[in-house]
Amino acid sequence: MLNTRIEDDATNEPEIRQYRALFVSDIHLGTKACQAEAFLDFIRRHDAPRIYLVGDIVDFWRIRRGIYWPQAHNDVLQKLLRKVRKGTELVYIPGNHDEAMREYCGSKFGGIAIERQTVHSGADGRRYLIMHGDEFDVVVRYAKWLAFLGDWSYTLALWFNTHLNVVRRWFGMPYWSLSAYLKHRVKRAVNYIGEFEQALSQEARRNGAQGVICGHIHHAAMRQVGDVVYINLGDWVESCTAVAETEEGIFEIIRWNPHTGVRGADAPAKELEAAA
Repeated sequence: MLNTRIEDDATNEPEIRQYRALFVSDIHLGTKACQAEAFLDFIRRHDAPRIYLVGDIVDFWRIRRGIYWPQAHNDVLQKLLRKVRKGTELVYIPGNHDEAMREYCGSKFGGIAIERQTVHSGADGRRYLIMHGDEFDVVVRYAKWLAFLGDWSYTLALWFNTHLNVVRRWFGMPYWSLSAYLKHRVKRAVNYIGEFEQALSQEARRNGAQGVICGHIHHAAMRQVGDVVYINLGDWVESCTAVAETEEGIFEIIRWNPHTGVRGADAPAKELEAAA
């Protein structure tokens, strides 16, 4: 079953929301654009016995060009390790920016299972294939130098966006993501997102799953694609989004405001309501 709802965590003593499972991707630790403090706030307020890290957790691409590792980035790793020590099952699925970790797929280190892909069984019995998704990005697969070029231009857009929003705050205007807007417009023009969703959904069918949970394109979404439930986790660079499964088997996209600590979600999609 899938649904969304809106709640507010802006309290002095925030409660910890318990879920059946949490799913996050594309944190990009090691980059200046990473919103590590927002993720720390989120992970302190949300917990589950099983957490899936679905790729691009540490950005080795950027680290190779120069190390950037503030204390908040270290705190993220320490917080996750503390959860493991307390009994949380942590499953780490490397993406293309942390692909060096793929050499260790099938291994387990300190309670952390590293997998190329895995299957999550929902409370309602549905099987969800979990993978980062870069395997189905033709740019990454067949023209890696173009992916690096895209990464550089994306970084430039994020830098410009930071300064743009400083000016917007001066005038009392809300946060607005230029890079997300440009990315959405360009990828929509070439049907990139639609093709990505179709490819991932087809892979779920091939693996006998009724759903697919992925990341990679930094575009949080939850929709029905044919007979497959497609869920994209978004990122912790711009959108600050994650997905949670409740004990009742309801999947939610959580949108975390890095400035106010307010937790929100998208309005329910009709096709998901019909599929639930």
